[in-house]
Amino acid sequence: MSTVVSPPTPSLAGELSALLGPDQVLTSDYDLTLYEYDASSLTRAHPDAVVLPRTTDQVSAVMKLCYERGLPCTPRGAGTGLSGGSVPCEGGVVLSFARMNRILDIDPDNRFAVVQPGVINLQLSEAARRHGLYYAPDPSSQRVCTIGGNVGENSGGAHTLLHGVTTNHVLGLEVVLPTGEVITCGGPEEDSPGLDLRGLFVGAEGTLGAVTTIWVRLSPLPETTRTMLAVFDHTNAASEAVSAVVANGDVPAAMEMLDNAAIQAVELAYHAGYPTDAGAVLLIEVEGVAEGLDEHAAAIAAICEAQGAREVRIAADAVQAQKLWSGRKGAFAAMGRLSPDYYTMDGVIPRSRLPDVLERVAEVGHRYDLRIPNVFHAGDGNLHPLILFDASDPEQARRVHRAADEILQACVEAGGSLTGEHGVGLEKNALMPLVFGPDDLEQMRRVRRAVDPKLICNPGKLLPTPGRCARETGRSRASAGW
Repeated sequence: MSTVVSPPTPSLAGELSALLGPDQVLTSDYDLTLYEYDASSLTRAHPDAVVLPRTTDQVSAVMKLCYERGLPCTPRGAGTGLSGGSVPCEGGVVLSFARMNRILDIDPDNRFAVVQPGVINLQLSEAARRHGLYYAPDPSSQRVCTIGGNVGENSGGAHTLLHGVTTNHVLGLEVVLPTGEVITCGGPEEDSPGLDLRGLFVGAEGTLGAVTTIWVRLSPLPETTRTMLAVFDHTNAASEAVSAVVANGDVPAAMEMLDNAAIQAVELAYHAGYPTDAGAVLLIEVEGVAEGLDEHAAAIAAICEAQGAREVRIAADAVQAQKLWSGRKGAFAAMGRLSPDYYTMDGVIPRSRLPDVLERVAEVGHRYDLRIPNVFHAGDGNLHPLILFDASDPEQARRVHRAADEILQACVEAGGSLTGEHGVGLEKNALMPLVFGPDDLEQMRRVRRAVDPKLICNPGKLLPTPGRCARETGRSRASAGW
């Protein structure tokens, strides 16, 4: 159960202003409304105050105040999360890192950067480019999402297939614990003695503290790339092609799939050049040294054709490649062309089960009378069904919740997991018993309580604890073991 103690007294705004200054504290209803939700959009909750610290010391002072008062404290990046991770479920204080947005250092010789949590993902790569380097994790929201948020959710992206997710590129963290204590785990070196506390905090979704400084690994820019679009009449054929490419050992940097409904939306919005009569397309990119790369691309194209691709286009230049990628990177936003609202799912399955699970997704959509386009990282089996609906209709919203739960259950039953990169948050925490047994979950709770005995840090997230937001969704939790 949540252990949030009591609502804040009227002096909270004054105490926070004394710590940070009045220009770094928001308390008006209008301002607070803007922090009620994230990009998942299904659940809202009103905070009691929002603070915008500029330094680690200020973060520490706020955390210490919240801990002493028993107030919930919810870290927040850009609010682009897709699992309700930054929604202030139990009210309290939202700790926004919008003003801690500086790149503190780029060390090209040792290939690392030091950044504050509010740095935009893409800005880091742009700053490192002059050194021939970049930051590899590339969420589709990389133009607006922050490195701190990426750390909290262990975000991935289109190039996860070759380069891995955020945790593979984090060298060290400075973290403010719930008590206000500041610790550093890891640093610029490749390895550190002792327990891997970096791995504990990356992906903890802000439930163990607030990250205030991040050391990240930078990678050399590839000498060249080849981007291709494989066109299929059916999603099953495209799915089989994914497995065949990886099984052959010709692993590309990225392998993304869009089905026909997603293609329709993308073409309406961006005119990226995807054929609207296709059942599915695979957007594939290979990278490396120029010598031999054309042969690598040709081998992958041949495998796709052998699996039924009716056409494989290879971008002639960077402009064409960027046009193809604009469709995939903007696919989620393009859903606004089809529906006033959409709910993004994030499940993981073995690549070999793609055809089966996609059929299950279609069946769930038909049964609940919901349209579900699919846009996802096919190479690593990370599905993103997008459930289209009208949030102004409460009955539709209830159907969306039920359909989402069934889709994630299908992913688990196929040998997969509840999330690949969007986190568990409050949207999926009740489903954690589908993956973990009671003893597993209790061990996670023990770790959390050891760091945060009062459970003030981002309550109601990650682990199945029935917070206010979860109750308000009306979803049945009995089957999840509550």
